[in-house]
Amino acid sequence: MKVIYTEKQRLHHVRFEFLNGEATPCFEKPERADMVLNALNSHGGFTMVEPNSYGDAPIRWVHTDDYVDFLASCWDQWVEAFGDVHDASPYCFAPARHLRNRIPKDIEGRLGYYSFDMTAAITAGSWKAIVAATECALTGVDLIKQGEHAAFALCRPPGHHAAPDLMGGYCYANNAAIAAESFIRQGAKRVAVLDIDYHHGNGTQSIFYDRSDVLFASIHGDPDYDYPHYLGFADEEGEGEGLGFNLNLPLPLNTTDWSVYEPALVTALARIAEYQPQALIISLGMDTFADDPISYFKLLRNDYTKIGWMIGLLNIPTLFVFEGGYAVDDLGHNTVAVLDGFNKALA
Repeated sequence: MKVIYTEKQRLHHVRFEFLNGEATPCFEKPERADMVLNALNSHGGFTMVEPNSYGDAPIRWVHTDDYVDFLASCWDQWVEAFGDVHDASPYCFAPARHLRNRIPKDIEGRLGYYSFDMTAAITAGSWKAIVAATECALTGVDLIKQGEHAAFALCRPPGHHAAPDLMGGYCYANNAAIAAESFIRQGAKRVAVLDIDYHHGNGTQSIFYDRSDVLFASIHGDPDYDYPHYLGFADEEGEGEGLGFNLNLPLPLNTTDWSVYEPALVTALARIAEYQPQALIISLGMDTFADDPISYFKLLRNDYTKIGWMIGLLNIPTLFVFEGGYAVDDLGHNTVAVLDGFNKALA
């Protein structure tokens, strides 16, 4: 299997996030990719590929122009106003019930306007890394279009929380959504996105909620009790043309082990098989692991092999797009377990 990665993604390195009321070193850090790369190299059987260049035009397929322009210019505006000592981070937000849809001219106001939490700060190298992550996903699409049955886009920063004009949850540009749109623009009539990150892919859902050409299915922690809190409930089934093409499978915190998780995965995979997509994208979040520091599922290493194997049995051209996962000592090995299980299903 080919793995798409570039060192440009290391340019994004946020120093702190706010967790439980205090500034905490950011869990989403360059070392996450290092752990995955080390495990891939140790396991063998994977070929590393540099991404092609696409620029920011594909980002605008699923994100608004004003939001993309903001991401590209934010750091320079921040430095002009406050210097480069601290990361650009929002402090005030515009709740939907109060929003007049006026974009502030001040950089602090703009940061809050385009954010839904305080985990997605912007640094000097963020924009280059954001574009590079989307290019990893887009290169994976092109590899599959060229005949590869599967590919793994090792994207950082992740993307599944990024909505059309909002960043949050460590996410800025929605890599999986951009990849899905690329498949559609290259002729696919139906694409499925399966999000197995512990946290609901609220951004991906928002992007495709009124569309039937992209099926979105997500297995995640119950948003009544965990992030992102405001989306991810089972009664969110899509709207308009998209009604019936959004499947949320929220699971309980602390008690979700394989015995609870497997039936949800079977349900999601059955819906995908029924949909008969021409391509499948896996938002590969690995924070369902029992030792993840900010999540509450109880999956173990062997469970990830089973997940990969079950996905592989669908026998659909599949692009894995890296999302969350913060137990860095195990992150790489767990990621390889999914990919290895997938490969074994095809053997």
